[in-house]
Amino acid sequence: MALYTIGEVALLCDINPVTLRAWQRRYGLLKPQRTDGGHRLFNDADIDRIREIKGWIDNGVQVGKVKSLLSPENSDEQDIWREQQEVLLRYLQCGHLHRLRVWLKERGSEYPAQTLITSLFIPLRRRLQSQQPTLQALLSALDGVLINYICICLASARKKNSKDALVVGWNVHDTTRLWLEAWIAAQQGWRVDVLAHSLVQLRPELFDGQTLLVWCGESPTAAQQQQLTRWQENGYPVFPLNGN
Repeated sequence: MALYTIGEVALLCDINPVTLRAWQRRYGLLKPQRTDGGHRLFNDADIDRIREIKGWIDNGVQVGKVKSLLSPENSDEQDIWREQQEVLLRYLQCGHLHRLRVWLKERGSEYPAQTLITSLFIPLRRRLQSQQPTLQALLSALDGVLINYICICLASARKKNSKDALVVGWNVHDTTRLWLEAWIAAQQGWRVDVLAHSLVQLRPELFDGQTLLVWCGESPTAAQQQQLTRWQENGYPVFPLNGN
């Protein structure tokens, strides 16, 4: 397994080394290895964890509250999913989108959407979320394949006798997550459509008679949570999507 110095990790994850040290010492979020000389070394699992921490903080969670939200550390399981990330990365880097589509169709029939999204696609997308043009292009290709596949899944789910709902993003920027959350909702028994663009202001009265499944990001604000409760108290069928 590859090992990285704190400087290399800072470049890979676009984060200040001072911040990484604080996450380790003050908040206990990281457990890097040490060389004989006392220098920190990080492995691939550490990098995934750093990206997860960064994702929570970018979504407005205070650093002191992040630890309770992190994915449990299970090295064997993480290694398996990390290997799958590398498979998908090779497909993307080689432009083998057809192979990626075949892989997704096969795994989509083997695993629940929740498992694939939490264990594979969210960590992989975090790795690709960067200012580097190459990584941006790979992320765009991955998102295109994911959305295409999810559309097929949603179309299949609509053939079932179930309840209709509209998946809506409320003041979020990552619109691909809307589709990922819609995929989970479909497997939970909803027949869903997706409002493709996030709304800055959500007004349930504009969607008369429709059930709204609302995605506010991984960490909804207190104001959003209070407003969702008020809408429900006023009889609007508005329900939050909980994310991962």
